[in-house]
Amino acid sequence: MPPVYLDYNATTPIDPRVGEAMLPYIKEHFGNPSSSHVFGVKARQAVDKARRQVAELIHCQVDEIIFTSGGSEANNYAIKGVARAYRSKGNHIITSTVEHPAVSEVCRYLEEDGFKITCLPVDEYGLVNPEAVEAAITPQTILVTIMHANNEVGTIEPIAEIAELAHRHGILMHTDCAQSLGKIPVRVDNLGVDLLSIAGHKLYAPKGIGVLYVRAGVTLEKQIHGADHERNHRAGTENVIEIVGLGEACALIGDDLTATREHLQKMRDRLESGLKAHFPSLRINGHPEKRLPNTCSVSFKGLEANTIIAELMEVAASAGAACHSDRVDISPVLKAMKVPVEYAMGTIRFSVGRFTTPDEIDRALEEVFRVVDRLQPSGAPAIPSGDDSEIKLTHFTHGLGCACKLRPQLLETILKKLPVPEDAAILVGTATSDDAAVYRLDDHTAIVQTVDFFTPIVDDPYQFGAVAAANSLSDIYAMGGQPLFALNIVGFPSNRLPVEVLERILKGAQDKVREAGIAIIGGHTVDDSEPKYGLAVTGIIDPQKVITNNAAVSGNVLILTKPLGTGIMSTALKQGLLDDKEAHLLFETMAGLNRSACEAMQEIGIRAATDVTGFGLLGHLLEMMSGADTSAVIYFDEIPFLPRVLDLATAGIIPGGTHDNFNHTRSQVAYDESLSTVRQLLLNDAQTSGGLLIAVAEDKVSRLRDRLGEKGVMAAIIGKVQPKSSIRIKVAR
Repeated sequence: MPPVYLDYNATTPIDPRVGEAMLPYIKEHFGNPSSSHVFGVKARQAVDKARRQVAELIHCQVDEIIFTSGGSEANNYAIKGVARAYRSKGNHIITSTVEHPAVSEVCRYLEEDGFKITCLPVDEYGLVNPEAVEAAITPQTILVTIMHANNEVGTIEPIAEIAELAHRHGILMHTDCAQSLGKIPVRVDNLGVDLLSIAGHKLYAPKGIGVLYVRAGVTLEKQIHGADHERNHRAGTENVIEIVGLGEACALIGDDLTATREHLQKMRDRLESGLKAHFPSLRINGHPEKRLPNTCSVSFKGLEANTIIAELMEVAASAGAACHSDRVDISPVLKAMKVPVEYAMGTIRFSVGRFTTPDEIDRALEEVFRVVDRLQPSGAPAIPSGDDSEIKLTHFTHGLGCACKLRPQLLETILKKLPVPEDAAILVGTATSDDAAVYRLDDHTAIVQTVDFFTPIVDDPYQFGAVAAANSLSDIYAMGGQPLFALNIVGFPSNRLPVEVLERILKGAQDKVREAGIAIIGGHTVDDSEPKYGLAVTGIIDPQKVITNNAAVSGNVLILTKPLGTGIMSTALKQGLLDDKEAHLLFETMAGLNRSACEAMQEIGIRAATDVTGFGLLGHLLEMMSGADTSAVIYFDEIPFLPRVLDLATAGIIPGGTHDNFNHTRSQVAYDESLSTVRQLLLNDAQTSGGLLIAVAEDKVSRLRDRLGEKGVMAAIIGKVQPKSSIRIKVAR
């Protein structure tokens, strides 16, 4: 059976009846509503009918309905439109701390343009106090914008009361009804509002269509200019197909709102009572009575929401918080309600819908019981299954690989506070940004040692072990060393995963180090909330042949030995966006040893090197240039990337570590003006087991490239080291 969908507040499926109403306007009636011929007239009639259907549902006049591209545009038009049109009367807007970003971000934007914004607090249930609204009003106040019902916890705000006091002071009132319409009665005459926003995809209509109700007499400054569509409120040929769908969806609501509301309440209460009975310490967020009948926001104390969501394979729901290696991001709504962090971090929003069945609720409860019982501190260890082929490791971690590293800014600050050890035998230590340490034993022998571990960046346990091993060995190779042996470093959630998974991780690592010609001879294992794996590797090197990352000189050529994009590709893999061929290429890239590149470097002789891992290409190049007190120019068009990386990044598939890297390097990098932000992010992508970045004298470039080629290693010339300048790195085309 398909997973149980309990995320109706995020979006709803298109009702089959809505789809049927749209079909003729997809296949036959394709005319432009502005055309005067029969094709245009047919389309215009459909738009007019839909406008009436919406108006009838919310009890307003048809000429007070403006079709938009969705709820976000409706909110933008309402708030910006009032702000611009009434600026001569004042510049103060009142809102709340629990608004959707489609309202809060608009207010923040206007604040940067000189408007004064008051964000009112809410009580423990998420309710705005009307008295607080009145207390915040000033002679400059022109608009109050507060949502009708909260999208996260379902609390219904006292909009009618707030609108009445706003009008008493001559102030306009706007409310976002994206979540309330179709679940509870929404009538403009009862609410008393001047502007009201609707999002079609929240009420079984398509995505990309919405409505702004504007009371007659209210003036808005036009936001989208062009022709005079929508009575000169919004330029753009009407989206007839989706407008028809929205009109039909509104008609269906008007026909059976009472029955729908009763069904939603029954399904929500069935879910909620089942959860409360099984988890006595469960916290329910939102007002106990003034709450949407379909919304159930619950908090599991001491657990992490993204961990719960990742393991709810048979239930679709939303997390109210995201836990990272260095912080916990709690939703602004839960923060505003002052939900204790130990509860807020474990908040899940379940939202039922028109098509939810009792059987689905019971299936969902069984799944939640199974997952949460196992995640709780007293949870029983996972029973070995004997078949882990269906387990996707990336679903058991919060981040991805080196993207879980501490942000470079934070790590840099900490390291500066630590004293540098004074020992003449330390050849490479904390004074440089190298990832391995080198300790001289005698004139001919030095020990190279490194440690690295991370969370899964591929789904298959065997592949994860192999990639983690290759990544750990890379630090030894980057310094020109030869590994001798390794030790396991294991964090494993025994209450979440069967032991066969750990066996396969260790087997993958064992086979990879065997390929490197060494063995794993011990290690340390701890029980952890998510799987982590890596190696502590000991190697050997001639003290005279140590390669560091701080010895580059002006004129050196920069060579890269692996393509970039593993962070983005790993994120796409976790989201199920890679096909088998792409997933295999990603694994092969990360699992490839840098041993051959190391051998070529030692044979030819190079100035400096580093492996490109968690801090991205620019982060590691910045360390290299800072250590050598030089600068560099690199050429974007010469840098190799894994296939489809740009497409995925453009679609927003970018790990948090990549954004952290970008923010860290941006003050010391000058990008060619033709490079988009997405392309800039590619150069900061948090890599796992990336290639080596080599600085080599110009007269040795050909020999090094030839030797690398003979060993089957990619050798892309990507830039050049230059004398120190005010900008450490210039990215050209």
